[in-house]
Amino acid sequence: MVNIMMRFKIALLAAGLLLSGVVAAEVCTTQSQMTSADRDALAATGRSLATKVQADDVNGLQAATVAEYAKDFSGIGDVVGTTAAKLKGGTIAVQQVYLLDGTQLKKNADGSAPDAQFFCSLNKSVAEVDFLIPGLLPGRYGFVIVDVQGTSPWQLSFLLRQDQGRWAMAGFYPKALTAAGHDGLWYWAQARAMAARKEHWNAWLYYRQAQSLLQPTGFVQSSHLEKLKSEQAAAAPPALSDGISTSAPLVVKGANGAEYRFVGLSVDDSLGAPKIDVVAHLQVEAAADSAVAKKRNADAASALLAAYPELRKAFHGVWIFAEATGQNPYATEEAMDEIH
Repeated sequence: MVNIMMRFKIALLAAGLLLSGVVAAEVCTTQSQMTSADRDALAATGRSLATKVQADDVNGLQAATVAEYAKDFSGIGDVVGTTAAKLKGGTIAVQQVYLLDGTQLKKNADGSAPDAQFFCSLNKSVAEVDFLIPGLLPGRYGFVIVDVQGTSPWQLSFLLRQDQGRWAMAGFYPKALTAAGHDGLWYWAQARAMAARKEHWNAWLYYRQAQSLLQPTGFVQSSHLEKLKSEQAAAAPPALSDGISTSAPLVVKGANGAEYRFVGLSVDDSLGAPKIDVVAHLQVEAAADSAVAKKRNADAASALLAAYPELRKAFHGVWIFAEATGQNPYATEEAMDEIH
C-alpha cells in the first residue's frame, strides 16, 4: 500500500505532459561520447546527491537543488525520508550518465516551458535511449542513474541542470529494483514463459511488473523497453487488447449476478509477500459504509478470480480500490486463500 501511494507522491518536478507542445529533438550525449570532464562532473554530482539521500540529508539536498524547486521542498523532503530508510548500509554506484543539451529550446507561445525530446544512440548502434521530458526550461541538463546495492537494491535517478557553473538537482526519481525478491529481467522471462503457456492474464501483468522495475522513470524510454511493451501487447488477453479505462471498463459478473466494472489493473509489492499482488481499480457509483464497502470489495475480488482463475497461482493476493467520483478510494487486500 505504501508503494502505491508513493507513486502518487513522488514529485517529478516538471509540468504535465502536453503532447501538442513537443518540440524537435534536442542533443543527447551518452557517457561513452562525452568529454571526461562532463562525465566526471555528472557522476560526482549524482554520487553526492545519492549520498545525501542515503543520509536523509534533506537540507543538503535542498541546497543542491535548482532555485525554483528548492523554495518549496516539503514534498521532496518527505520522499527523501521514506527512501533513506530503504538505503541504509547500501553501496552507491553510478550506472549511467547522459548529457542533454536543451539550450536551443524555445518557450511556447503562451510563455510556458516546452516538452523536450532527446534521442540517445548507444555506441552508434540501432539501440537507443529516449527522453521525453515535459515542461523543460531552456538549459543544459544531465540525467544520472545511481544504484544502491544492499539488502533491498534501489535505484536513484536524478535530472540535473547546470546553473551558474554547477550541476543542481531538477528532478528526483527513486524506485526499488526488485519486487517479491526478483528483478525486472526475471519478471520479463516469467512473462514470456506464461505467454507461451497461454496464461495471458498472468503474462500481461508480469510484463507490467518488469517494465516498472526496468524503466528508470516515466519519461525515459529505450529500445529494450519498446521490445518489452511490444511483447506485452502481443500477449494481452482479448479483453485487454484495447486497454481498460473509465470509458471502457472490464465488466465481470459475480456469482450473485452483480456486475463489477474494473477500470484499471496493475501490480504491487508493498506487503513484502513472497509474490506480488494484483491491483484492481473498481468503478462504483458511491461510497458505502465500511462493512458494505468491504463486502463489495471482497465480492469484486471473488468475481475477478472466478472469471480469470489463472491469477490465483501467480500472485499473492488482490488489492481492490473502489473509486467513486469525488471521493477517496476504499482499499482492501486479501490473500488468494482468503478469496472464495
